[in-house]
Amino acid sequence: MNIELKKITIRELVEGYMDDPEHGVSGYGGRLDIRPAYQREFVYKEKDRDAVIHTVMRGFPLNVMYWAKKKDGTFEVMDGQQRTISICRYVAGDFAWGELELGRRYFHRQPEDIQRKFLDYELMVYFCEGEESEKIDWFRTINIAGLELTEQEMRNAIYPGPFVSDAKRYFSKPGCVAYKLGGKYLKGEVDRQAYLETAIMWIANTDKAKAIDDYMCIHQGDEEATALWLHFQKVISWVETIFPTYRKEMKGLDWGRLYHRYGTRAYNPVKLDQEVAELMADRDVQRHSGIYEFLLSDRKLFEKLNLRTFDPDDMRVAYENQKGVCPICKGEFAFEEMRGDHIKPWSKGGKTKPENLQMLCADCNARKSDKF
Repeated sequence: MNIELKKITIRELVEGYMDDPEHGVSGYGGRLDIRPAYQREFVYKEKDRDAVIHTVMRGFPLNVMYWAKKKDGTFEVMDGQQRTISICRYVAGDFAWGELELGRRYFHRQPEDIQRKFLDYELMVYFCEGEESEKIDWFRTINIAGLELTEQEMRNAIYPGPFVSDAKRYFSKPGCVAYKLGGKYLKGEVDRQAYLETAIMWIANTDKAKAIDDYMCIHQGDEEATALWLHFQKVISWVETIFPTYRKEMKGLDWGRLYHRYGTRAYNPVKLDQEVAELMADRDVQRHSGIYEFLLSDRKLFEKLNLRTFDPDDMRVAYENQKGVCPICKGEFAFEEMRGDHIKPWSKGGKTKPENLQMLCADCNARKSDKF
């Protein structure tokens, strides 16, 4: 890759600046793609954005930026997008800046000499020219510092194209349709590509990174991401139908996997809603988020509930009262060879209390048909 260092004034940078939801962000007289497919959405917080403006106002040097030259002679930002957009938005009047004692001012409200000094500030930019594979590799290298890319942001860089661009329209912006439809069920930052990663994971039916990469590789050339969006809608609609009452424990569950595994089964939403409420109120259930898969599995996956175990002191008392004898096989065992067991199974209303405790040997405990 050929690399040449140049000085670009802010005046040149902001010429023709445009931030359009459909056409992206551009500047430098329309010759600079400020937000290429592999770059993240704008994620700078106010203090970071203001720090950029402060640096320029004081004439301090900003970190060097990297622009990649495209085959048509235009450029795209490889590194420095957040700083670039901060500068462009300030000049465009999107936000005010100022130090505490002087108050905050919009750019057009600054004195003319301050405006001129700001616009004449020189940015240090590396112009990089090379093959696509070299560009992506260089992009990985220069992004090891600063705000580290998420795995999905990096995937967007590796598999750019119409599929990623269209998918980002659904899943990658604050207030996007995916956020409005299913934001309460998903964790992560939408503008850091967490929603897009989740949606692909759901349709690929796995949480393995390789499967997400494979899916994006296969669909990289697709003209749109309609199938991905439709599948996301199906999953959210299914969740809302079978569990009509939303609870905070539903946020962040792998609903895509649950839909794939249980989506064709018939459930009674009213009954499920009642059972969720009962389990939420049960003190023996320690993992409330596991209630949903427990119920979907026809109450088979007890491990999802992380049921409260018997107190070790109570187990010792029961062991001594039984004189170390297993009530099922009648064998004598050391305390360490026995397990605390519910006399009346938990599934039938038995509680984790001393009066419902018996000590069984490990084999009998494992063979008990309904040990909960």
